[in-house]
Amino acid sequence: MNNIPNILTLSRIALIPVFIACFYWPYIHAPLVSAAIFALAAFTDWLDGYIARRLNLVSPFGAFLDPVADKLMVVIVLVVLLQANPELVLALPVAVIIGREITVSALREWMAELGTRKVVKVSVLGKWKTALQMLSILMLLAGGSSFLPAWIWLLGLGFLYIASIMTFWSMVVYLKAAWPSLDW
Repeated sequence: MNNIPNILTLSRIALIPVFIACFYWPYIHAPLVSAAIFALAAFTDWLDGYIARRLNLVSPFGAFLDPVADKLMVVIVLVVLLQANPELVLALPVAVIIGREITVSALREWMAELGTRKVVKVSVLGKWKTALQMLSILMLLAGGSSFLPAWIWLLGLGFLYIASIMTFWSMVVYLKAAWPSLDW
């Protein structure tokens, strides 16, 4: 376990309970602290991939664990945000994003069973989708602070809608690519 990218990925998973505790911490700065923790997790997502490619430390375990860590963090943060703001305007993009993550994860597992996992490998659209999700979530978290203007939360919500459209589109792209391999 001396692989730095894998350690960074595991640290991202370890940050999840820390994030949850800080989010619900009855402290005026809790939104900013939880946003900072999420920003750190997002940074480790970029950093582990950069180090893995740059130092040729790509491993099968890392290739498996990295998307799991990403999905765990994003889904848990979205659920916590929705629980704190249980409104339709937030529930719709959250449902699209979580539904897509489950669908594409299942599709990748199925394609791996068929030996054609490369058909649904991560695309440039998927990377942009992830970056926009991270930005929008960060803005929603920080925008919950009474120290920042309300438009930050609203802009984060707007970005979350754009990210959910990209999320849905990327799911369609993956399903279309996998369609010929699916045996009904």
